[in-house]
Amino acid sequence: MRHPVKRSYTEMNRDESAHERVLAVVIPAYDEEGTIDTILARVDALSCVREIIVVDDGSQDGTSRVVEAFDSSRVRLIRMDRNQGKTAAVKRGVQEVSSPLTIIQDADLEYDPREIPFVIAPILSGEADVVYGSRFIVRRAARVLYFYHYLANKGLTFLSNLLTNRNMTDIETCYKAFRTPVIQRMPITSKGFGMEVEITAMVSKSNARTYEVPISYYGRTYSEGKKIGVGDGFSALWYIFYYNLIAGWSNGRRAYIRSINEWLREADAQVETHTSSPTTSQPDREMQEA
Repeated sequence: MRHPVKRSYTEMNRDESAHERVLAVVIPAYDEEGTIDTILARVDALSCVREIIVVDDGSQDGTSRVVEAFDSSRVRLIRMDRNQGKTAAVKRGVQEVSSPLTIIQDADLEYDPREIPFVIAPILSGEADVVYGSRFIVRRAARVLYFYHYLANKGLTFLSNLLTNRNMTDIETCYKAFRTPVIQRMPITSKGFGMEVEITAMVSKSNARTYEVPISYYGRTYSEGKKIGVGDGFSALWYIFYYNLIAGWSNGRRAYIRSINEWLREADAQVETHTSSPTTSQPDREMQEA
């Protein structure tokens, strides 16, 4: 059993000079011209953010123009040649990450970037390797919307928990934060919105310590631009069984699990060695100098 390894921003990032900027925010975007500027402004204002990677998934509106016009050296834009779905966009963006932590942020306003520091806090404190922001545990605010969506989310999470033996409350949440190698090395093969199930299945098979924290949720109606549909729900149902019972035990995925478990052990050992190194206190130095 892996125990918390206490670390600070500086310890996690001690080989860099970016101070507290340890986080990469990957933003998949499809036709979000009306909201992407606000999202970028809120993300860029966070002191923990080192890089913001926007992946335009074949938008037909002015999403890319808005991103290009945003004045920040931290923002990078990647354009997909055609719409391939959220999973493909996230997978593409994650490969560009160079920061020790990564979080996924939707380009709409359903999830408030100002809550990102609360989501990554368990990783920064050394208690977690992966954190999900849950819309279904005690939270600050949530818009009242579709009951059927609520049932679908709860049902999919329940089925996932049955197969992973985890007690999660919201596997379909957008807010998933990781120590970067956990997500960057993961062999993601699903399509559309399938990554939520696939990532959960793979994380659950590894030794990555997973936490949930409460978040607010400001959902949209379909007239306001919500994109997920009934078909995505049926796809998620199939993915739950596929990635937990079939694909999850393939040679490639077993290799990933062995690799990431070894990386987690080595990373923790390095932090423990660094934090346990003897240091000379100021009073001791003064006595030695005297």
